[in-house]
Amino acid sequence: MALRDITLGQYFPGSSLIHKLDPRSKLVFIFLYIVALFLASFLISYGVMILVLMVGILLSGIRFSVFRKGLKPVVIIILFTAIMNLLVTRGGEVLFSYGILQITENGAWHAFFMMLRIILLLMSTLLLTYTTSPLMLTDGLDRLMSPLKALKLPVHDFTMIMSIALRFIPTLIQETDKIISAQKARGADFESGHIIARAKALIPILIPLFISAFRRADELSIAMDCRCYNDGNHRTRLRQLKYHRRDFVLIAFGLLLCTLSGILRFFGL
Repeated sequence: MALRDITLGQYFPGSSLIHKLDPRSKLVFIFLYIVALFLASFLISYGVMILVLMVGILLSGIRFSVFRKGLKPVVIIILFTAIMNLLVTRGGEVLFSYGILQITENGAWHAFFMMLRIILLLMSTLLLTYTTSPLMLTDGLDRLMSPLKALKLPVHDFTMIMSIALRFIPTLIQETDKIISAQKARGADFESGHIIARAKALIPILIPLFISAFRRADELSIAMDCRCYNDGNHRTRLRQLKYHRRDFVLIAFGLLLCTLSGILRFFGL
């Protein structure tokens, strides 16, 4: 997998309906979608969740291949989770048995739904980050968490850290790709040899990457200090967030989706 295929943290500008939604309503809907996703229990409820996500992707105007690339870095984790659930879960008809290994009907269904749940969870999160700029996402999260400021919690610091982290993920990926290309041009081999040799071959990549990351962090902190950046009190915003009718419709739909998922779970659907 090429590093350029990793789309985590990227924002794709657009003028679609999903792009125009208030970031606060999108954050609330994603939370409700995740709740509904964990309430889903069988084919019909998961079918509804898939349909909702596919409609969201179509409305965003972003190609499905972009979402497929976004899932590549976690394919191994998804497969490992599915295999563990397949081997551990018991119950129902035995489909395969060899020594201590046993695959049952309940285990197969549980592994399938767990894998599907993780995929839908990741794709819904990608849909949020692809259609919302890091700045708007930070402002939306800051406004949603503003009641916690009464408890003296550093809400603005938390959202700013998240914004900087999302902003620099694509930058660090590009930096890593450049370092790998430079090391290959000097004759470095990252693909041959046993696993220990491959791990040692990563040292010429990690050291320059860490140095570059620390240098960027130091330059950013100096720039923020020079601009008299404070902790967020009495700060004004270039773009004022304002709810529209479509945002209330989205939140209402999220509540309806949770209710429907709960009803389908109650009836075993």
